[in-house]
Amino acid sequence: MTMIATQQVTMQLLGGGQTVTILQDVTLEIPDKQTVAIVGPSGSGKSTLLGLIAGLDRPTSGSIWLDGREITQLGEKAMARLRLANVGYIFQSFHLIPTLTALENVSIPLELTGDSHARRRATELLQAVGLGHRISHYPVQLSGGEQQRVAVARAFACRPPILLADEPTGNLDSQTGQQVIQLIMALHRDAGTTLVLVTHDQQLAASMERVITLRDGRIGSDQLTSNDGNGSGGQI
Repeated sequence: MTMIATQQVTMQLLGGGQTVTILQDVTLEIPDKQTVAIVGPSGSGKSTLLGLIAGLDRPTSGSIWLDGREITQLGEKAMARLRLANVGYIFQSFHLIPTLTALENVSIPLELTGDSHARRRATELLQAVGLGHRISHYPVQLSGGEQQRVAVARAFACRPPILLADEPTGNLDSQTGQQVIQLIMALHRDAGTTLVLVTHDQQLAASMERVITLRDGRIGSDQLTSNDGNGSGGQI
């Protein structure tokens, strides 16, 4: 089953009076539950592609499907509803609401879905990420690693089938970053999500089942790794 698909996605922006092409004719399919790393040099379009998949922006041309639904023509409200139910997103800079506690930050997506047990679910998630003792703390009272753990808990709150992570360890030291990745992978396995992450970390990329390399806005290579479940890598 294909969980994510893009067809000839192109993204162009105006800059300095000129049209700048960020992505050019990107076509790919990602099956259910696969773990994928998107890598490439800075400026190659990695984060732009991830944001388009999440429906945070619209491509200049091309089509994107999430869980069998074409999203590029959806209105903002419909896209927000689909994203709430289907996509968890982890930002490099955490994006926690500073005036809310850890518990309240994780509760928000659950409350938006009308979950009457939002606080209980949020508490369980914070306990699962090792922050049961920090639920009443505000982001400013948490370390970078703790803030990212809250962000991970929030991304998994609604049990989304798709998890997207944009440089989830980029603002963390190596030891804390490793802990966060182990946490993401454990939750991924437990929830059976499709995981797509953008990273500059080659070791992290190699731990995924598949590595897609972007170069100048195009797919330069698309490789299965030895983590593909059958012990053998290969080109897609």
